[in-house]
Amino acid sequence: MKNVPMTLRPATLAACLLAAGLLGGCAVGPAYKVPATPQPAAFKEAGPWQLAAPADMLERGPWWTLFNDAQLNELAARVRIDNQNVAIAVANYAAARASVAQQRASLLPTVTLNGGADRSGGGGSSGNNKSYRLSIGGSWEPDVWGRLRAGVTGAEASAAASAADLAAATLSAQGELAINYFNLREIDAERELVQQTIAGYERVLQITQNRFDAGIAARTDVLQAQTQLAQTRTDDLSLERQRAQLEHAIAILLGRAPADFSLPKAPWVANVPDVPTGVPSTLLQRRPDIAAAERLVAAANADIGIAQSAYYPAIGLSGSYGTGGPSVSDLFKASTAVWSLGLSAAQTLFNGGATRAAVAGATARQEAAAARYKQTVLTAFGDVEDQLAATRILAQQLVLRQEASRAADLVEQQILNRYKAGQVSYTEVVQAQATALQARRSLAQAQADRQTTAVALIQSLGGGWRN
Repeated sequence: MKNVPMTLRPATLAACLLAAGLLGGCAVGPAYKVPATPQPAAFKEAGPWQLAAPADMLERGPWWTLFNDAQLNELAARVRIDNQNVAIAVANYAAARASVAQQRASLLPTVTLNGGADRSGGGGSSGNNKSYRLSIGGSWEPDVWGRLRAGVTGAEASAAASAADLAAATLSAQGELAINYFNLREIDAERELVQQTIAGYERVLQITQNRFDAGIAARTDVLQAQTQLAQTRTDDLSLERQRAQLEHAIAILLGRAPADFSLPKAPWVANVPDVPTGVPSTLLQRRPDIAAAERLVAAANADIGIAQSAYYPAIGLSGSYGTGGPSVSDLFKASTAVWSLGLSAAQTLFNGGATRAAVAGATARQEAAAARYKQTVLTAFGDVEDQLAATRILAQQLVLRQEASRAADLVEQQILNRYKAGQVSYTEVVQAQATALQARRSLAQAQADRQTTAVALIQSLGGGWRN
């Protein structure tokens, strides 16, 4: 007769398994619902929009191609591969997916294989007492109360949040690179304006020096011309420093040492794409930070179920089959076989309210996660409103900057002609030239502001306008 260490028979065990399966529907924890958030009928700064279905996993596409800048296209495409912050997010996502696989494994039985050999002796024995053992065993915790399934649900939600974090990190790095790139190109344009102005100031200084040598102009005119030229050359050096810093920042975003990267001067493509009608209705849903916040609420909700499962007994099933004997050949004889089946149950009777406190803590964390999700949505609405307003106002400012620059250029030329005719002092020339240069630089800055605002709008909408 086989050795049965426990009195539990297969028929009884089958009944226990059936009961465990029936009880499996008694999962603990609250049913998850996405927290309610404000749902305005329209953006204040744009047209109406419709409530969109969740689509945070949609591919955002190469949004930077909307600016039609070949150099930017090449750089931005490399961020996903080379940026180290993105690499961190990729690794975190891989770890989260591994955690899901680990949690899913807990739903399945654990099977083990054990073997051993002993040799013993003592006293007058020859020391040739041998024994061999070989057994296979398994254990399984039926998910009667849904604790393990809640763990899987929480891990899946955390992995989805990690995927959204990866999308957010990628979008942030690409957006930062685009903004730095446009600012660098704007500085190149400013430097060209400043250097052209320096060349003009050098000519004016020579004219002033000639007038002074001829006794027509005062010494102070020459000194003012020299001062203005030196200050403008200083401004050019300041722009050179800013460009170097932006170039270094772009190198780091691309995962390269600044010493190994350079971005030569190139024509500035000052293209600014317009926001298509209805963009908010289709893209606000795609903000990765909103997706991450919502998935963290789901994970926190699953934690409540895990905490509540401690109110119920933990049930375990185990079984084993093995053989043993004084020789290896005995391992394959049925007469040496030993099997066992087991059922265990454990219930905490008193723990000083620790379980109740754990449930209360999990509930509070879920409420905090829900509040963070709602705040993230509100912040998203605010971001879009800010960028839409900035886009509209900057377009109007650009027109005014263009008018101001044209007028300042005309004033500069007229004042200079009048100075040559001896009708005005050189102080008026200096003021007119300074005003004209500032107007030209302000125009370039306004054009760059429109581009960087367009990037910020794309980021606030979740990464682009193309599916």
